[in-house]
Parts: sequence; C-alpha cells; structure tokens
Amino acid sequence: MEPKFKRILLKVSGEALAGDKKTGLNYDVITEICKSIKKCVDTGVQVGVVVGGGNFWRGRSSGAMDRTRADHIGMLATAMNALALADVLESLGCDVRVQTAISMQQVAEPYIRNRAVRHLEKGRVVIFGCGTGNPFFSTDTAASLRAVEIEADIFLKATLVDGVYDKDPHKYSDAKKYDQLTFSQVIGEELAVMDSTAAAMCRDNKMKMLVFDLSRPDNIFDAVMGENVGTIVYEG
Repeated sequence: MEPKFKRILLKVSGEALAGDKKTGLNYDVITEICKSIKKCVDTGVQVGVVVGGGNFWRGRSSGAMDRTRADHIGMLATAMNALALADVLESLGCDVRVQTAISMQQVAEPYIRNRAVRHLEKGRVVIFGCGTGNPFFSTDTAASLRAVEIEADIFLKATLVDGVYDKDPHKYSDAKKYDQLTFSQVIGEELAVMDSTAAAMCRDNKMKMLVFDLSRPDNIFDAVMGENVGTIVYEG
C-alpha cells in the first residue's frame, strides 16, 4: 500500500510530549510518537516536524512578564522538545536534523529553507524549533509557515482531540464534530483549533490540514496512508 502523501509537516504540541504528567517529557509517550514517525519514513515519506513548548512554558499565561520576553522563553522550550524528539528518533534508527529559527549553532542548524528541503529529499527527518523566531506568533503559525515553505502535501496537526468541533467536546456533550470544513469557517466561527494567523496562512496558500488525535500515535501513520482519522480542513 502506497502512502497518500510524499511530504508532510507534522505539528506536535508540547503538551502531547508530557503525557499524563502534563509537564516535562514522558519518554514512553515520545517513543510511541517517534515509532509512528519512523513508520512513515520507512515508506518513503518525507517528514518535517514542528514542535510546541507548552509542556515547559506557556508565554500567554506568564503573568506580568513582558510578552516578547515570555515568547522568547517559549521558543527555547520548543528547542528542548526538538532535541528530545531528535534523540528518540535517532535511537530508533532515523537520520535527523534539528533546525532552529533562533541561532544556537552549538546544538542545532539555523533554519535555512533550501537546506531543510535537501535534508528531506535525502530521507532525513527535519525538526523545526523556536517557532518562527518572532514573538507574538504561535507554533501553529510556525507550522503553517514551514508547511508552505517546504511545499508539504499536507499539514498534519496532532492534538489531544480527534478532530475539529464546534465547541470543546471535553466540556460539552452535545459538541458537534466536523468531518470537513474550510479555513474561512475556522476564522469566521472562531473555532479553537488554531489561531487566525495560522488559519489565514493555510487558506491563502491552499494548504490542506488534517486535525487528529495523538493519544493513539499510530494515527500519524494512518493519516499518511490516507485513512480517515480526523477532520480535514481545506479552502476549496
């Protein structure tokens, strides 16, 4: 069976890496995620990954701290997660490169779009850390941007919910799940799946996004193989 997509951009939230601990790193959880990524690589799929930092730091809940500085701390949190993912992927036999939008040459390559694409073409997993390198932009926006830049076939947004709902399914039993919708709907209805900047980036550049549940890590591989595992978002 052939994969449906040749090149993907996978967004993994920081919270997902913490598992039940909610903070820090849960290596059992990370290993299962990385095993699914490796299955994708083994089928010939080119994989880029953007990782969040919410398991270490959430800038928007940092109280009175200057927002720019709080966001810089969050970017460093994503770099830690990127290195952790790289370590586990390498232990599983994957060739990996970490690129960061903030220069830290002792631990990672600087983000260079053409170099990232070359790594992908050589079968290496490329993990993008530090968001966009700018404050006031979420890692969802970074993932949308990297997906467009590397010309990914799809943006896979791995969350803790099995798709997009009209309201929080954890709070409302009558929440309605969408099988398919547009980014204009995401923005217009203020659906909480991603911020409006990220949604506009995808909409304006005709990027498809699949939102699915990461509590079953094999959903990453299943999504790559074209199975219906969540909500597809696309501006037709």
